[in-house]
Amino acid sequence: MNPVEAQRLLDEADMLCPADRVNEAVARMAAEITGRLEHAFPVVLSVMGGAAVFTGRLLPLLRFPLEFGAIEVTRYQNGTQGRDIAWRLAPRDNVRGRTVLVVDDILDEGITLAAIRDKLADMGAGPVYAAVFADKDLGRAKPARADFVGVTVPNRYVFGFGMDAYGLWRNLPAIYALKET
Repeated sequence: MNPVEAQRLLDEADMLCPADRVNEAVARMAAEITGRLEHAFPVVLSVMGGAAVFTGRLLPLLRFPLEFGAIEVTRYQNGTQGRDIAWRLAPRDNVRGRTVLVVDDILDEGITLAAIRDKLADMGAGPVYAAVFADKDLGRAKPARADFVGVTVPNRYVFGFGMDAYGLWRNLPAIYALKET
């Protein structure tokens, strides 16, 4: 995709969540997470690359000690259709016996989060919580759910605030949905 096509993709997209609402959701989530985990000394694992923007905004609002790390697992490989789980960066062994907070950009079908929870359980992690900025409303049950949710989005392909469309536009401060065809 070239820059002109990328700009057209954004220009034709529908804004679902403006930047001010994104900021309010992050602040609310930080308060909820603090209320639940402030005494747990958790390991916080950011799911790269989608959660980078969300995590960067969330962490400074968590006013308690935590240990930070990253994992990278994907089903999309810069496309719009999920495939098999691919681990690029697995959790470290510091999760054994510890409370873990997984921070991710979106809970889509729940397959990736379920795989992350299974991996952490196999590694001996203590309680595992999940914070997702966006929860996609599929109208059906998912194999995993998030403990902390920023916004709910419709069942469309969304991007912005860390989420990408064809590997692009993670840098947007708002959430958009691809044009419906």
